[in-house]
Amino acid sequence: MANHKSALKRIRSNEAKRLRNKYQHKTTRNAIKKLRDMEKKKDAEKLYPSVVSMIDKLAKNNIIHDNKAANLKSGLAKHVASL
Repeated sequence: MANHKSALKRIRSNEAKRLRNKYQHKTTRNAIKKLRDMEKKKDAEKLYPSVVSMIDKLAKNNIIHDNKAANLKSGLAKHVASL
């Protein structure tokens, strides 16, 4: 158990950040799955920018690596173009 006041605060803030990161990551993964399951090109093109934005935010906050974000965006762009 932590003995210092600052260490206790760090434990609380780390837990809050962990839960926030988990929520954002899971929401983004669900959006990616939704985009990959789409059959209509028009709907996919409408959803694509918001999914890319979500991926960029995860990369900016170091929840996922920059290269993983680039790979995800590239794959999704290819998928949308192939519809």
